[in-house]
Parts: sequence; C-alpha cells; structure tokens
Amino acid sequence: MADAAPLSGVRVLITRPRAQAEVLAGAIRREGGEPLVWPLIDIQPVRNLARLDATLATLDRFDLAIFISPNAVQQALARLAQLGRSWPPALAIAAIGNGTAQALAAHGLAAAIVPRARFDSEGLLAEPALQSVTGRRIVILRGEGGREQLADTLRARGAELTYAECYRRQAPAPDPQAARRLAPDAVDIAIFTSAEAIDNLLQLYGETGRRLLRDTPVLVVSERLAARVAEHRPRTAPRIVRPDDADIVTALRTWRAGQKSL
Repeated sequence: MADAAPLSGVRVLITRPRAQAEVLAGAIRREGGEPLVWPLIDIQPVRNLARLDATLATLDRFDLAIFISPNAVQQALARLAQLGRSWPPALAIAAIGNGTAQALAAHGLAAAIVPRARFDSEGLLAEPALQSVTGRRIVILRGEGGREQLADTLRARGAELTYAECYRRQAPAPDPQAARRLAPDAVDIAIFTSAEAIDNLLQLYGETGRRLLRDTPVLVVSERLAARVAEHRPRTAPRIVRPDDADIVTALRTWRAGQKSL
C-alpha cells in the first residue's frame, strides 16, 4: 500500500549491547519495522576500579580526552559521578563518531573533534586537529582491550598517551532458542556494529551463526566488518553504512525499497 510505513513487516536483528540496541530499536519501530534485539555483547564494569579511579581523579592534567564509544561515555561519566567529581571544563574532548558525540551531548558535554568521513580510529586520526600533537597529554577512554592503532599513531606523532579502561565486554549467555530465532525465515536483515559481535555469534552458535551471515542480508559499519562477513561467502554482499541510528534507518529504508519479496 502507498501509505504503508517504510519498514512495515521488516524484521531487523540488532546485535549491539542492549543500551544502544534499544535506542535503535525505537527508531525502527517508528518506521513500522520489527526490531529483534539480540545483544551479542554484554557490557560490564571493569574489575580494577582503582586504576580507573586514579585516572579519573587526574583528568584535569590532560590536554585532550578521546572517547572510543557511547559505552565509554556512559561508564566513565557514571563512575565520575559516583566519585563525586565533574568533568574538567578546560579538558577538550574528541569522539570516535556521531553516536559517541551524541552520548556526550546527552551529558552536557560537547566534542570538539568528531570524524567527518569514517567513524573509526582511521577517521579520527585523519582529523587536522590530531596531526600535530607533540607533547600533548591525551587520555583514551575505552573498554578493556581493543585496537592499538589510535594510541600507537598518536605516540608516533609525539603525544603522551594514557588509557582509562571504563568497561569490559563479554559474550552473553547462550540462548537455547537461537536456532529458531536466527533462522532465515525469522530475520529479514541483520545489523553488526562490531567485530566482537560477529565473533561471539560464531563462538556461541556455530553453524547457526555462519548460516545467518551467509543467508541473511547484513548491514555493517566499516569495511573491516564487511570483510569479516565476506569470509563466510554471503549470498548478498554486506552493505556498509555509517553507525549513526539515522543513517542505519535510512539504509534500511533504501534496502527495503529494493526488495520484491517482502
């Protein structure tokens, strides 16, 4: 029907951590779609809070703080509040992407540096403000582990780097209903925003997970993730989209408009 909602009848698998998944789910519902929230990553507090607390207590000594994800924003600022501290007003902020910048804005903080093209370490490192950082003290707020390219490159450019690891990621408990819920006739399109979610899918659900990547259309947020999906020889090439909720919904609408079987 001409007046049908743009995503009417579309079942969209969202694999983000639950807090971020619910925001996107709401946007999909407003378009008439059916979000299937299936977090493949659980966010937990770090075990060594003393180390995090020590870094948060000295934030005013840094020249720049880089937030790697919305989870880093939520976890770091929540811990800062628990310590009875506020964000140093003179400390400039960089965000890895618009989603992280929006999470900061929700807390009343503005990111001075946000990538304009790609929302990852490479995109952030391409920003003019990070080309000449000799002697600058930079703190990177992130989860435990992760890629080292950002820190390694900034060190090579002369910066002094410190990590503030604010949370840890872990795989969720396996769902005994996975085979039914992840079946090709239960999901129309899936969204993956991290390599870890893909890894957890395969480790937890084996062939069921591989079948999902092979038989179900997939949206990913980087070329790196597209390559990971392509390893499983999908029937249709994964579509790369910016990680903003609005961009994901637009990509879903575009994909839906091109389908004849839905």
